[in-house]
Amino acid sequence: MDIIKQIEREHLRLDLEEFSPGDRVKVHVRIREGEKERVQVFQGVVIRKKNGMTNATFTVRKVSYGIGVERVFPTNSPAIDKIEVLEKGSVRRSKIYYLRGLKEKAARMKLRGK
Repeated sequence: MDIIKQIEREHLRLDLEEFSPGDRVKVHVRIREGEKERVQVFQGVVIRKKNGMTNATFTVRKVSYGIGVERVFPTNSPAIDKIEVLEKGSVRRSKIYYLRGLKEKAARMKLRGK
């Protein structure tokens, strides 16, 4: 069992910026189209973080043209180029699924430290 944990530690990404649910982030994802590779940015609010070793994930939600879009990213994926934290949000829960039912102004969050 100890060997498995050792192998998992080798694959962890420690270069990513620290963030938590409620934060507004920009996730830069490398996308491969044919033989070309480009970086696509997905900007939204982190509504969930699932901890673990190599299977850790986080979910980012944004509203695009009035339709809510959620995307789940594996934290340790090599496809993630970088994560930028734009704003630190202040929330009382670790999973903020209630944002799915809110519209526009109601879905805004208070900033941490203000």
